[in-house]
Amino acid sequence: MKVLIIEDNELLSNNIATYLKLENIESKQIFEWKTAVFELASSNYDLVILDLWLPDISGIEVCEKIRESGKNIPILILTARSNIKDKISGFQSGADDYVIKPFDYEELLVRAQVLVRRNFVVRSKNISLGKKWNITLDLNNKKAFVSGEEMHLSNMEMELLVYLVHNKWKTVSKEELLEKVWWEYNDFQLSRTVDVYVWYLRKKLWKEIIETIRWQWYVIY
Repeated sequence: MKVLIIEDNELLSNNIATYLKLENIESKQIFEWKTAVFELASSNYDLVILDLWLPDISGIEVCEKIRESGKNIPILILTARSNIKDKISGFQSGADDYVIKPFDYEELLVRAQVLVRRNFVVRSKNISLGKKWNITLDLNNKKAFVSGEEMHLSNMEMELLVYLVHNKWKTVSKEELLEKVWWEYNDFQLSRTVDVYVWYLRKKLWKEIIETIRWQWYVIY
């Protein structure tokens, strides 16, 4: 299990990371959303442990942004507030579970394991692009296969391909891809980046798999 801890209380974050380490669980500590954006985009995690109140954004907004990006990674919220309205808001924004501060670390561990196990079952199904391309995506292991042969894709290449596949037959703009796959990056600076990653996928899979429409939209048929 690999866990991303997004908690601005350094002492609490250290305590969680230490406890997880004792259970042979790898974790990464992040103290603000701005840094977490890059971490989530560049690495794969099995679980996010998220403080409801961060210095630069609320945990509710973080949940919404993660879900809007298409990621189905489990989110476990930490909060000192037990108000039912706050819990409902958290669940509606995309959180999977709540732990109220102060909490027992053993309970935190058990809840984390349950979420990861549940998500493994949900993500275990493969996605096939049909006979035309003979491409299968293993979402659980983040792998792509062409005619049964594994194609090695980077994390970002896989994220981009999965998003386009989930929106098959729909034209997707560069702006949408930057928002959903690259998240809060400046679209002017990274508009060319989309073209580059589409080129990577065409080179590794099939040249015709992704069609460009007027240099601004992409689609998989």
